[in-house]
Amino acid sequence: MQKQLLFVLYTFFFFSFSQAQNPQKLNSSEIFEAVQKLNFLGSVLYVAAHPDDENTRLISYMSNQVKARTAYLSLTRGDGGQNLIGPELRELLGVIRTQELLAARRIDGGEQFFSRANDFGYSKHPDETLEIWNKDQVLSDVVWAIRKFKPDVIINRFDHRTPGRTHGHHTSSAMLSLEAFDLSNNITQYPEQLSFVEPWQPKRIFFNTSWWFYGSQEKFKNADKSNMLNFDIGVYYPLKGLSNNEVASLASSQHLCQGFGRLSQRGSQQEYVELLKGDMPSENNIFSGIDTTWNRVKGGQEIGTILKSVEQNFNFKNPESHLSDLIEAYKLIQELEDNYWKTQKTKELKLIIEACAGLYMEGSANVANITTGDNVTVNIEIVKRSNTTIKLKSVSLTPLNKSENPSIILENNKRYNFKISGEIPNKTPFTSPYWLNETGTLGMYTVNNSQNIGKPETDRALQVNFILDFNGYTIGFSKDVVYRYSKPDKGELYKPFDVLPEITLKMSDDVYFFNTDKQKEIEVTVKAGKDNIEGFVSMCYPNDWNIYPEKQKLILKNKGEEKTFVFTVIPPKSNSEGLISPMVDVNGKNFSKELIEIDYNHIPFQNVLLHSESKVVRLDINKIGNNIAYIVGAGDSVPENLQQIGYNVVTINPEDISSEALSNFDAVVVGIRAYNVLDELKQKQQILFDFIEQGGNMIVQYNTSRRLKVDNLAPYHLKLSRDRVTDEHAEVRLLNPNHELLNYPNKISPQDFEGWTQERGLYFPGEWDEAFTPILSLNDKNETPKNGSLLVAKYGKGYYMYTGLSFFRQFPEGVTGAYRLFANMLSIGKENITNKPKLTD
Repeated sequence: MQKQLLFVLYTFFFFSFSQAQNPQKLNSSEIFEAVQKLNFLGSVLYVAAHPDDENTRLISYMSNQVKARTAYLSLTRGDGGQNLIGPELRELLGVIRTQELLAARRIDGGEQFFSRANDFGYSKHPDETLEIWNKDQVLSDVVWAIRKFKPDVIINRFDHRTPGRTHGHHTSSAMLSLEAFDLSNNITQYPEQLSFVEPWQPKRIFFNTSWWFYGSQEKFKNADKSNMLNFDIGVYYPLKGLSNNEVASLASSQHLCQGFGRLSQRGSQQEYVELLKGDMPSENNIFSGIDTTWNRVKGGQEIGTILKSVEQNFNFKNPESHLSDLIEAYKLIQELEDNYWKTQKTKELKLIIEACAGLYMEGSANVANITTGDNVTVNIEIVKRSNTTIKLKSVSLTPLNKSENPSIILENNKRYNFKISGEIPNKTPFTSPYWLNETGTLGMYTVNNSQNIGKPETDRALQVNFILDFNGYTIGFSKDVVYRYSKPDKGELYKPFDVLPEITLKMSDDVYFFNTDKQKEIEVTVKAGKDNIEGFVSMCYPNDWNIYPEKQKLILKNKGEEKTFVFTVIPPKSNSEGLISPMVDVNGKNFSKELIEIDYNHIPFQNVLLHSESKVVRLDINKIGNNIAYIVGAGDSVPENLQQIGYNVVTINPEDISSEALSNFDAVVVGIRAYNVLDELKQKQQILFDFIEQGGNMIVQYNTSRRLKVDNLAPYHLKLSRDRVTDEHAEVRLLNPNHELLNYPNKISPQDFEGWTQERGLYFPGEWDEAFTPILSLNDKNETPKNGSLLVAKYGKGYYMYTGLSFFRQFPEGVTGAYRLFANMLSIGKENITNKPKLTD
């Protein structure tokens, strides 16, 4: 029995996982569930701040048990978080987390929306959050989501009444949701939206409470629950072979970059919601007093009669038998005056008709991506696996305005193929996350097209349209064009079909450091998006810098071909910093975008276009020592950054750590959250301590206070806390200004803490042995000083250092003071070492 359950879970997860890129194909059970949802005319909007904030148990329950149209509005895309699966941070992390949310919704049955708010990092109070966000814009986005989605019920994940007790983004999401509840039906509020949507008043709004918000299970048990509803979210779904909490676990496990992969849960489990506004429902029914049948809409009674009969008499062996009734219901839906339900139920019913008719319709491009002005060939396939008479009247490509009109009766289980070619219009937008197309602010993304606001991702560039005749009644179906291919070791695979620039450029590094005024060569790689590219590559740079040659001839014969160009950068004699960016001129048309490819198995392949640029810094940085062993943790670019200032950095796997392997290194640097994610370090910790004792330096970057893999993080007592300083401008006080760490080989001053980004640091130690010396003191506004951000202790002949300072965020941004301080940390206790050989990977 256990093996059978594991098989069911694996099968469910595998198919949900693979549907991240594969076309949706409904089986009989899924068709029946879709019919059930078709007969429920009610909606729930769940509101929180970030990806992974959502309660997938409740979203799944509302979608799969209640059968309501359910959506999650995440105000941000989670750009400010950490990444456990790769090096992507900031906006690239936001792209990953967006897709992880969509993967979760494919499993729990919900939909996904966003606002324009940018996750700028941890915030301790909503006052700070709403000051950095543009409160009015984010509030308008929440109102827009309500007016567009028209929820009967809103559920907030967080409590609006407890500012300062949790993440400021969390509380802000609840505050804005509650305010929007009162504004969404007011025509004087955000009237510009009313050209596209109607005012809407949700029936009631709740807070998704639990014992956690009360401090203990005992306190929650004794709390007054007269204004709460509760649901058993452990309900079992025989059609799925899974319980609701198992589905929810699979959904939340999509948040892999945040370490949310987890065991599934089963059994009865209670979930509570507390009424905030609106009338209290009766009989523990969140939709009490709301007509969720087809009688809700004018002209819906006849539709409801037809579709209820389909549901009650559903033929699992032959869903095709319901097609005539479904087509009749479809006709009646097209006559509805209520455009919201007409649009939504048309979309749902078309999917059901397609599945019952056994239709498979697909458009696959001959290439994964293409440029504007080039020709694409789309291989179109349609198969009808039923006995119903269906005529294929036409197939066409949008926006190519190319079509064929075969006007043929589709034979049962016969595959029909067509090829349509056409030129991609020059005005076709590139396929890249729309919220990254324009320069935003620290707290907000810029979205010029108001119709894009709230959308989870960019609309696909090309669609194939099928016009089908069902016994005299015509219905159109549209599918996004994809790229379908195969690999011998993986089988059939899918990628999104994208439109990209004909030229993309990439600098070899994000930051280039110049310790002296000596010139340095840098590389620019140019990639062709089409055949036969000719032009010139040049560089834009600050006035006090020089780069030569002025331009270089570019010739690329084949699409996908890459060529690397070397430019010589001459820094100024004095300290300076600025931005350099490459550019390609092709017949007067300029290209300056970098193409970043994000490829993880659990989300669809993503192409992201960003402005190609790097920071150049002329700054005297002194350092002692040369060879650094780096133990990679959750993923960061620190090794590459340290190489920029002249260190020879060798990444070392935990299993390869030995006394002999470390013998030629001057220091060991442990990557962020390594002690949270690397089980092997527990067996290697004493070897690392021995390395320090024999004269090496060891720097441990931040780890979270939970889920540590080792018992002893340091050779002396050291206990992590949740202390953090989120204000990147917070004053930094030098506790021991005469300490070697602040004086050798670089003199550190408060000016070295200017220009930091996102935060000062996080998860500082709260307790430490007297052997440690705290170096810095800092705190957020109205908080007590935090002295654990940088601790150093002599151990034997070497030094152990623990730091919660966010060097991993500062280095890619070229924050000079962060580099100078880290160089001191690597150099402490060292004489000018010149006799050690340079090591390689």
